[in-house]
Amino acid sequence: MQILRDVVAAEGYVAPRVITALAEALALPRAHVEGVAGFYSFFATEPRGRFRVLFSDNVTDEMAGSHELCRRLLDSFHLELGEVSRDGLVSIGRTSCTGLCDQGPALLVNGRAIARLTPQRIGAISSLIRGGSPVDEWPKNLLRIHSHVERRELLLSAELAPGEALSAAVRRGRDATLAELVRSNLRGRGGAGFSTGAKWTACAAAPGEERYVVCNADEGEPGTFKDRELLGAHANLVLDGLSVAAYAVGAQRGFVYLRGEYAFLIAPLEAQLAARRESGLLGRNVLGVDGFDFDIEVHVGAGAYVCGEESALIESLEGKRGIPRNRPPYPVTHGYLGKPTVVNNVETLAAAAWIAVHGADAFRAVGTAKSAGTKLLSVSGDVERPGTYEYPFGVSVARVLADAGARDTQAVQVGGPSGTLLAPHEFQRRIALEDVPSAGAFMVFDRTRDMLAVADNFARFFAHESCGFCTPCRVGTTLNAQLMARILAGKGSRGDFDDLARISKLMKAASHCGLGATAGNPVLDALAKYRPAFDRRLKSLDVLPPFDLDEALAPAREATARDDAGAHFDDEDERVLAGGGYE
Repeated sequence: MQILRDVVAAEGYVAPRVITALAEALALPRAHVEGVAGFYSFFATEPRGRFRVLFSDNVTDEMAGSHELCRRLLDSFHLELGEVSRDGLVSIGRTSCTGLCDQGPALLVNGRAIARLTPQRIGAISSLIRGGSPVDEWPKNLLRIHSHVERRELLLSAELAPGEALSAAVRRGRDATLAELVRSNLRGRGGAGFSTGAKWTACAAAPGEERYVVCNADEGEPGTFKDRELLGAHANLVLDGLSVAAYAVGAQRGFVYLRGEYAFLIAPLEAQLAARRESGLLGRNVLGVDGFDFDIEVHVGAGAYVCGEESALIESLEGKRGIPRNRPPYPVTHGYLGKPTVVNNVETLAAAAWIAVHGADAFRAVGTAKSAGTKLLSVSGDVERPGTYEYPFGVSVARVLADAGARDTQAVQVGGPSGTLLAPHEFQRRIALEDVPSAGAFMVFDRTRDMLAVADNFARFFAHESCGFCTPCRVGTTLNAQLMARILAGKGSRGDFDDLARISKLMKAASHCGLGATAGNPVLDALAKYRPAFDRRLKSLDVLPPFDLDEALAPAREATARDDAGAHFDDEDERVLAGGGYE
């Protein structure tokens, strides 16, 4: 994958000759290389222009005017979405959330993020592309990504020196470090909430000498950007947590799997790693401990939401398509290269470092009985102060809304599209694993927003991000997106609601991984809590054909130069096909 990233950076796409050459050089089947090149959205197997522009299609970017700004840039080059200009200079398309929801609308140009888009910035981008200036040479203020931390607690207030947490763990000893982590009741911050201590203990006890630890920084859930803040301003805390994990389980090698949209973090992370090597925090006999040989490598993703799932991430680390594995066996016994592997979220590792220094009791003193410690929330949407907020577990949704300056709130999507949609009567519920769990996203929608359009955006997201491996998810997400688009266009019927519910339940029961299992959540939640938004769009209370037959006749009308009433398909014809029959 890293070779393919370099190829795309140099040539813009992965040509057939390159696929053949790579297959030969790496002694891999050509189909393997081609499969990887075709799987990740940031790779391309056909020319996409010297400048590939991708506008974020996340719902909060859409609310902030992303589509209008995209249209402005398209018009400036006389292009349609997805087209490559005739001179091969530029193509303009859309991508999923870029992790910049606190400063959207945003886009990527050749993988580099640009936030806070305005008509003026679009004009500047158009001029720079026309001038052929390499993106790395663009004005720094255009490429600057801001830090928006609005509330700090344990982690965002931590001022630990590099290596302080690892030194504390070494003084405590391996077994005692594992025991302290178990006692802390630290649970995974990536959304699943599994006991971190149990995961580390299982990996440490797994047979074999070779072990790995992985920081999951593939923060792809729409509306989530708190890991970006941790890696940007608190990277040493995260790297210390990864090193503590390596010490506790006996790993020799670690990875930071960084999402491709965060390319602006690569250089600072590499600088931090170089400094740690210089100071003896990485390398042979770390901190003078005989046999503790450990180093960390940054591995960059290429635009695949499914790689946030730990087994899909491991597949990607191994240079494969990011398709989730069957489990069991689990990564703690059969992970990277079939060896015992710990995969933890960025925030989880930061918390582990804090615990190594301050201890389990101090950590458990914060939060709730079942959810110890704090939680970082990425707050975006209709609020005065978007940004990252850290709270003790147990904070109410209403408190977060008040702190962020939300007004006249209609709904909050907690945990991203796969999470929970909350209506106003639920705003006293608490952010906690025993009430409303969250990987971090906290998207706010006021009463000016159309919740049907929000659900439609989420349905399109899942259809785009399905890896296509299993039929329930591949077909189900596509059907849900088509049905939502139909209802949004005012062409739906109540029968479509039944289809949406049936498809979503089938995906939950039969999908290969969590993506398909949760893909129907936003649609089902919106139907249950915002049904009037759906009912207002209905064309008929009866069942209608699942496609627009009159629209399908448009090419025939154009070919025959007819546009009279007899060349159109009317409502009566629809009722007949739907089962009404002729009188």
